[in-house]
Amino acid sequence: MKRIAVMTSGGDAPGMNAAIRAVVRTGLEHGLDVFGIRQAYTGLLNGDFEQLTSVEVSGILQRGGTILQTARNEEFKTEAGQMKGLRRLNEHKIDALIVIGGNGSLTGALELERKGIPVVGIPGSIDNDIDKTDMSIGVDSALNIILDGLDRLRDTATSHQRAFLVETMGRNCGYLALMGGILGGAEIVVTPERPATEEQIAKALEDAYVRGKSHAVAVIAEGAPTKVTKLMDYLSSHKSVGFEVRLTILGHIQRGGSPTAFDRLLATRMGVNAVKFLMEGKRGVMTAMQGRKIEAVPIEDAIREIRPISESYFEMQRFLSR
Repeated sequence: MKRIAVMTSGGDAPGMNAAIRAVVRTGLEHGLDVFGIRQAYTGLLNGDFEQLTSVEVSGILQRGGTILQTARNEEFKTEAGQMKGLRRLNEHKIDALIVIGGNGSLTGALELERKGIPVVGIPGSIDNDIDKTDMSIGVDSALNIILDGLDRLRDTATSHQRAFLVETMGRNCGYLALMGGILGGAEIVVTPERPATEEQIAKALEDAYVRGKSHAVAVIAEGAPTKVTKLMDYLSSHKSVGFEVRLTILGHIQRGGSPTAFDRLLATRMGVNAVKFLMEGKRGVMTAMQGRKIEAVPIEDAIREIRPISESYFEMQRFLSR
């Protein structure tokens, strides 16, 4: 093995740059030439490859986003697109590929593996929805941003005796909303896994008012069936909960910013081990945090289903919110 490539794909996550840096410098330590593929699978199909040295990855450890950028690509989902991607890798004499991204990105990586190119995946998803790993790159940073937002909203909510509806990211997985709700002291959390009706949410806010609380917070994942804008209309037009109600959508600020120490370390360990796994002849695997170790698990197993949230967390949130 002489030449490897690395790409970031799907949604960006704080810590991706730390993983790129670790892949490049570990590859150089093993005498490999390392290439970055810009714009994910779009760049792969267009042949947008650039050799990376230690200088190119200097000073990126603390930066959010990804220096290689990312994109979504429909063409690569087709058989013809995958064959074209394989051709581009062969044209650049790439012996193996490291893909940093979420479930869709890892699914694409697995297709390349099945067509003959050794692949190792690194889980990068703020939703923490990738199975077989305790944590994905970016989760801790996004959660800390949510908590900062909730803490700030609580200050103004208490000052004005208001209730806040706070929407977090989480299209298919409510991990961020649930953890944010537990650690931010929300009265109710609504997720795709544990939905609630408009009436149930209103009742939780009303109960907080009746019990004499000076504020109330409902945290709602964007993928939950009850949409915050419709909920806001319902509370404004049909139901008084005692508090004045305000709506805050945290949106893409959850993706940005400098990664936390935890994410920098996790991304670095995963980047180092991704190269190590390739050097050991492992392929079609993903780096996974399991306990205190970084293990190699089959990509096929990791993408089979969305990582489930422990029921104990839902129960914890229920009684802690009283």
